[in-house]
Amino acid sequence: MNNTTSSIITIGREYGSAGRQIGQEVARYFGIKCYDKELLEHAANDSGICKELFENHDEKPTNSFLYSLVMDTYSFGYSSAGFTDMPMNHKVFLAQFEAIKKLAAEGPCVMVGRCADYALADNKDCFSVFVHADLDWRINRIAGKYNKTPKEAKDMITKTDKSRASYYNYYTNKKWGAAAGYSLCVDSGVLGIEGAAQAIINTIHIFDDLKK
Repeated sequence: MNNTTSSIITIGREYGSAGRQIGQEVARYFGIKCYDKELLEHAANDSGICKELFENHDEKPTNSFLYSLVMDTYSFGYSSAGFTDMPMNHKVFLAQFEAIKKLAAEGPCVMVGRCADYALADNKDCFSVFVHADLDWRINRIAGKYNKTPKEAKDMITKTDKSRASYYNYYTNKKWGAAAGYSLCVDSGVLGIEGAAQAIINTIHIFDDLKK
C-alpha cells in the first residue's frame, strides 16, 4: 500500500473519543494536512469576521436572536445581498462552509467536525467518518487528560456532545452520529486510538481503489 490518497476525509466525533488525535494520525500517514480549529482561522481570514466570533460560535447551537443582534454589531466583511442582515451564527456557519469547500478544492486533507461532511456532500472524493466510544471509556480518558473527577468529565462530555449534536442537526437537517449519514463509523473505545486510525486508513485505501 502506498501512503497517498486522493480523498478528503471528514471526521465527526463524540467528545472524548479522540477523534482529533485519530484524524491527525490519519493525516500524518497520508502526508496531508489536518484541519480542526485551523478551519476557524481560515474562515475568519476569508470572511473578514473577527476570529473570536468563530471561536464563540464554534460547533454551538443557535444562540438567541438578541445575542445574535448584539454580536452583529462587531461583524464586517461579506457585503453580498442578504449576508449583512443574517444573524451572526448564520454568518459564521456560512463563512466556515465556504472555507471548508475552498480548502477541499486545494487537495486531499482531513477535516475534523464543523459539519464538513455536509459541506462536501456533493464532492465525490469526500469520505465521511464518525468516531464514537463507550461513555465510561471517554470519561476515563477526559478525566485523565484534564485532571478532572469522573463526574466533572461526564458533565463536560454531556454538555459538549449536546452542543455538537444541536449544531449539526440544526444546520444539516441530518442526525449527528447516525450511522446512515457517514461512510464509516469507528469505535475508538474498542479499537483503541491507533487501531481506529488504522481502520480508517485501510478503508480509505479501498475507497481510493474503487474510484479508479
